[in-house]
Amino acid sequence: MSAGTITPWTVRTRTRAATGFAIVAIVLLAVAVAAPLFVSRGTLQDLFFILTMLVLAQNWNLLAGYAGLVSVGQQAFVGFGAYAMFACVSLWGLDPVSAILVGGIAAALLSIATGFFVFRLYGAYFAIGTWVVAEVVRLVLAQWRALGGGTGTSLPNTAIRDFPPVEWISDAFGVRSSQAADILTYWLALVLVCATTGFIYWLLRSRQGLGLAAVRDNQEAARSVGVDARRIKWIVYVAVAFATGLAGALIYVQKARISPDAAFSVIDWTAYVIFIVVIGGIGTLEGPIVGVIVFFILQKTLADFGSWYLLVLGLIGIAVMLFAPKGLWGLFSDRTGIQFFPVRRILKGGPNFDKTGTRGGPHG
Repeated sequence: MSAGTITPWTVRTRTRAATGFAIVAIVLLAVAVAAPLFVSRGTLQDLFFILTMLVLAQNWNLLAGYAGLVSVGQQAFVGFGAYAMFACVSLWGLDPVSAILVGGIAAALLSIATGFFVFRLYGAYFAIGTWVVAEVVRLVLAQWRALGGGTGTSLPNTAIRDFPPVEWISDAFGVRSSQAADILTYWLALVLVCATTGFIYWLLRSRQGLGLAAVRDNQEAARSVGVDARRIKWIVYVAVAFATGLAGALIYVQKARISPDAAFSVIDWTAYVIFIVVIGGIGTLEGPIVGVIVFFILQKTLADFGSWYLLVLGLIGIAVMLFAPKGLWGLFSDRTGIQFFPVRRILKGGPNFDKTGTRGGPHG
């Protein structure tokens, strides 16, 4: 028998399902961009809600599912980013889109300042620490009289109506400025979702992502092979704060009114986000997508049941954790092997069999 050949080892992550999904995603993205042409304003607002909640969920998933930092204080970055945007527009006359970027930067700076405190805590203490930080920030901003203090304030009508992109959309689509503003914020939310998901996917497939997975699985073992666990966690924490601040600022551009209780609501911006990630599947990029769709359907279906709505959400969350600990997507993926955003590295090649069936290489 002839000796087999030795092929080099290669590492791959892409799967056939991922390639097919990429094609479908491009088509869906094109349809989503054109959505303002054929959907109602109410539907557009629903889509905006889904997109912004998906951004928040993907970021919390990166923080908790991949970096192992379970935070219950993400509302700090939502609210701080929103208030920074309001200050830029209402007090300093900046345009809304530039103010959204400032909101993200402000949230990142807040994360750096507070990170020195929360990173001294671990496990449940870290989670409680992030919530304390959010409450302190809320109480401080509630004293800002220039932005309405505890009752809040609204964006000036002219800030949105006279913004050039809003005027252009209003003329192009033949709609009022308020509807044109909804179209603009919807498009911005779509860009933010794509940028967030793309960045996280790139990060997880990179060398830093491999180090992040090692830190999550066993921090001490990761350190022993040279992974700087603290540095990676800091990078993720600040990046998540930046993206969360952007989302918060964008949400309140669309709402056009803010108050401390609304902007720093632990239910709206953290509890719901955790629910979305848990039922969808923590530690996967697909999980938050599934979770936000399920959450939206439940919210629409149960909205008329008052406080029972929260109870039902809690029971569903408990049921999923008991019978599908990896979430709905995790359950589906385990049974089918399908991954639309594959990040696991698969080793291919090396010593193989030749045409006669003899194993090649030194052990053939």
